[in-house]
Parts: sequence; C-alpha cells; structure tokens
Amino acid sequence: MGEWSSFTAVVRGLCLLYVTNKYLGTVTITYGPSMLPTLNVTGSMLLVERISTRIGKLRPGDVVIFRSPEAPRKIVCKRLIGLEGDQITYVVDPQSGDRCETIVVPKGHVWVEGDYIYNTKDSRNFGALPYGLLEGRAFWTLLPRKDFGPLTPKPE
Repeated sequence: MGEWSSFTAVVRGLCLLYVTNKYLGTVTITYGPSMLPTLNVTGSMLLVERISTRIGKLRPGDVVIFRSPEAPRKIVCKRLIGLEGDQITYVVDPQSGDRCETIVVPKGHVWVEGDYIYNTKDSRNFGALPYGLLEGRAFWTLLPRKDFGPLTPKPE
C-alpha cells in the first residue's frame, strides 16, 4: 500500500506541474541581440504568465513569447507593438534606409518587434502574427541578477 501512495503523490505532483506550466505560467530563457537593451544578449531568465494571452488582456509595450511563424518549434520573445485594428508605421529596412510603411493590423493578429531594430526578425519580416501563436507575457526578469525585477517599458 505504501508504494501506491508514493506513486500517486508523484503522479499528482507531475499533473500539477503540467497544469501550472501549460495554463498559468512558466520560466523561459531568452538569448540574442534582438531585445537589446531590455534583455541580455548572452541570456535572460524571464517569468512568463499565460493568463493575459488567454483572456485578451495584452497591451502594446508588453514583452511576449510566441511560436515562430517560420519555425514552429522555436519560441521567440519580442515586444508587442500593436493589436488588431491598430495602425502601425514601421521602418522597412533600418540597415539600408529610413523608408517607412504603414499597415493596419488584421483581425486576429498582433504586431511584434524586437527592441534592437538593426538585428531582429519580427513582424517587419514575417508580417502580422496570428494571435493563436502567442504563448504568454513576460513580466519579471530573474537572471542576470543585476536585472532582477519587473520588465521595463521600451527605452526611447
């Protein structure tokens, strides 16, 4: 009887962990230059909540994680710039000029961009992102320790 109670406790713990990770929140590690200076190039550990994406409470300026529309196994972290119906003006290719385009974000989509526009793959490359690809909203930096605390708005 003692073996079954231990087994049951382990199964319950794993179920709780799964439900927490899938529906409430998770910890994720990001790396790369696209979110400089908000996030660290060599890696930042973020606390991500999944409730805002499920109940539609995201707003421009939030840092979100989502499945890449180009490589669905890859999870990407960018800043939410616009929601459906918003008019977005963006620099088409910041490396070679300042030509701008304006787009209205289609229904069921959002517009995401990296903070470091010179080295990022974002909505300027793959277009508006379907809302269903959003996984969560990052709200707290855990590591590196010098950045510990709430994520800050995009620096101007």
